[in-house]
Amino acid sequence: MSEGHSPTAGSARLNTSVAHNARVWNYWIGGKDNYEVDQRVGEHVAGMFPVIRAVARADRDFLGRAVRHLAGERGIRQFLDVGTGLPTVDNTHEIAQRIAPDSRIVYVDNDPIVLVHARSLLTSSAEGVTDYIDADVHDPEAIVRRAGDTLDLRQPVAVMMLGILNFVLDTGEAREIVRRIMAAVPSGSHLVLTHPTHDAEVGGEGNAAAMEFWNANATPPITARSHAEIAAFLDGLELVEPGLVPCSQWRAGSDAAAVPQYGAVAVKP
Repeated sequence: MSEGHSPTAGSARLNTSVAHNARVWNYWIGGKDNYEVDQRVGEHVAGMFPVIRAVARADRDFLGRAVRHLAGERGIRQFLDVGTGLPTVDNTHEIAQRIAPDSRIVYVDNDPIVLVHARSLLTSSAEGVTDYIDADVHDPEAIVRRAGDTLDLRQPVAVMMLGILNFVLDTGEAREIVRRIMAAVPSGSHLVLTHPTHDAEVGGEGNAAAMEFWNANATPPITARSHAEIAAFLDGLELVEPGLVPCSQWRAGSDAAAVPQYGAVAVKP
């Protein structure tokens, strides 16, 4: 890990001998919180699937556009960011509180490396609140219960699930996780979602081999899904224009290139 970012608290839980998604993703977007093993695996995956760096950047840019839309145009003041990953520049709370200082944000992750750096997320405007909970996406009830200590679940919440359901390998279980979390928030809440795909029409045909290598050499295991499979996560919700599209093209310029990572924002009626 780069100088100045050596883990302290929680080090016993960290496994630095195996590449980890949070750290490799951090490497792809130019961060410093990664080890040599993460860089090595990240380079190999990028060699097999060169678009992955563009995917990582597009996913991050999508987050910014989605949060600005929700806070600025839809008046959302509460955000539940599930699978937040390592903190970088312009995290959810920074974007939201720049627009609405009274915004309340709860981050959720259970990766050891993210837990070590959670203190970097626990900053807030004086008017708002930022919290972090160590919880597993496979336990949506625990996420909702603990988020309720900070968020008012009687008021609309933006549930952020960027690049997290791809680590829930069973599609039925992934759909149930979304259903349970969205059932716990009121009408007017939003789901913000990104997910990798193998769909050839958006350049995803190389994802299968890259993910096979990943699953043999890194953790946690990952899967891609089709547009139809990802759209099913949004059942019962109303899509915000332009719908489920490559995340690089969601409310972006007309010249934005497609990436094999779909993104959507949908509202609970």
